[in-house]
Amino acid sequence: MTRGVAVEVVGSGDQVPTPHPRDRRPRPRPRVPATVSAAGPVTPDVEVAPAPREGADDAVPVVVGEVADAVEVADDAGVEPVVEDRADVEPEPVRPPAPAGVPTWVAVDPDVAEEFLRLFHAENPAAGPVEPRVAVVRDEIARTGTYVHTHDELEFGARVAWRSSARCIGRLYWRSLHLRDRRHVTAPDEVAAECVGHLRDATRRGRIRSTITIFAPDGPAGPGPRVWNEQLIRYAGYRAGGRVLGDPRYVGFTDTARALGWLPPSPMGRFDVLPLVVSGGGEHAAAGPQMHEVPRDAVMEVDLHHPEHTWFADLGLRWHALPVISNMRLDIGGISYPAAPFNGWYMATEISARNLADGDRYDMLAEVAEQMGLDTSSDRTLWRDRAAIELTSAVQHSFDEAGVSLADHHGESRRFLRFVEKEEAAGRHCPVDWSWIVPPISGGLTPVFHRYYDEPTDTGPMFRLDAQAKARGQGCPV
Repeated sequence: MTRGVAVEVVGSGDQVPTPHPRDRRPRPRPRVPATVSAAGPVTPDVEVAPAPREGADDAVPVVVGEVADAVEVADDAGVEPVVEDRADVEPEPVRPPAPAGVPTWVAVDPDVAEEFLRLFHAENPAAGPVEPRVAVVRDEIARTGTYVHTHDELEFGARVAWRSSARCIGRLYWRSLHLRDRRHVTAPDEVAAECVGHLRDATRRGRIRSTITIFAPDGPAGPGPRVWNEQLIRYAGYRAGGRVLGDPRYVGFTDTARALGWLPPSPMGRFDVLPLVVSGGGEHAAAGPQMHEVPRDAVMEVDLHHPEHTWFADLGLRWHALPVISNMRLDIGGISYPAAPFNGWYMATEISARNLADGDRYDMLAEVAEQMGLDTSSDRTLWRDRAAIELTSAVQHSFDEAGVSLADHHGESRRFLRFVEKEEAAGRHCPVDWSWIVPPISGGLTPVFHRYYDEPTDTGPMFRLDAQAKARGQGCPV
C-alpha cells in the first residue's frame, strides 16, 4: 500500500533508486543486441526463429476487495521472444546517443543475471535445470551486452518485485499479477495506446485485476520508452488567481501538458483527467515527449456520497477507480524496464485521508467539518479526525455501491500479516517500511502497528523511482 503522492496503490512502493553493486572486472564490448519486436527479438541482418510467447496485462499491486481471499491469475497467449544463436554473424557495435535526461546504458552484469536466473529456477522447478540457461545467458551477454527474458522469467521477475516492495501492504496476492508483455512497443503513440489498453483490461467494470504492462527495456540499441505521468490517471491542477483549481500536486505537470499542446476542457474543472506524456524508445527517443489524450470511456470514476449525510453529494467529489503507477522502472536480473505501469486497487484511506485530505492536495477536511457543524477553533476538538473518518466512510460506501474493488485498512492489515507469515515460513526475507504499511488513520487499531519487520533491501527484482522520473512526474524534466 502506498502513502504520499508518488505511489498510491495497494501493492506498490515509491522506492528511492540505489544502483546494484558492480564488480570491477572488464566488461565485454557490447554488440547490437536483439530488440523485441511483435514477432520476437530481431538483430540487424540476423534472422530470428519465431517461438511461442505469452502476452501480458499490466499490474503489480494487490488484489483485495470483493475477491479478497481469491487469487485470480489470467494470462494471454502470444509469442515468447527468443534469439537465434548465430555465431557467424557479428554486427558492428551501435550506440546511438541518449536523449537529454536519459542515462547512458551500461552492459548487463552477468553475475546479477545469474543470480536472478537461479532464483527463478529455484522457485519454479518445472523450468528445468538452471545451468543450461545460465550458460546461454552469459554467452548472450558476452556477445551483445544484454539478454532477453523469457515470458516466464519476465512474469516471475515482476511478481517478485511486487513481493519485495517494502511500502506495499497488499503483497499477499503477488502471485496473481497479470502480465501484459509489450516489449516490442517503442513508438510513443503505440505506448500511449497500450497504456489505454491497460486501463480497459485492468478496470473490468470495477472488478479490478492487478496488472502490469512492460515495454521495451533500455539497451545498447537505445533507451526504452518513458511515461512521464506518475499515474496513468491523475487530475489537472490549474493556477487561478493565487489559488489552484483541481489537484495542486499536478500544477507543474498540467503546465507541461499544455505546453505540449493539451487543451483543457471548457470550462475547466476540479477533476479533469490529464493526458499521457510519453517519450518513445529506440529510434523514437530523439523526438522528445509527446502528448496523448486519454479516452473518456477508458476512465472509470466514482461519484462520492455519504451513507448518512445527504449534503455530502453536494460537495461534488469523485475519484478514479484504478490507480496505475507509471513512472517507476522495473529492474529484473540486470535489465531495466523504464516503462512498466502497474496497478492494484485502492485502499479507502489512500483516497480519503491522503488525496482528498492532505493540505497540499484537495484539502477537504475543513469543508467537511463545516458541513458537519464541528468546532474547528482548536485541534483539541479533533475535528480533523472526525472529518477524515466521514470522508473514509463516504469513499467506502460509494465504491461499494458502484461495485468497484476497494480495500479497507482493517481487513488489509490482517491480510498483510498473513503475507508476512507465509514469507517467513518460506524462509524469505520480508522487507517492510513500517511508516508506509501503517494506515494513515486509526493506525494503532490495526495489527500491522504492533510489531517490527525486516528492513528494506536493495537486491533482486525491484521497482525504483529515479530522480529524473520523479521530476518529470512533477512537470520538471531534468
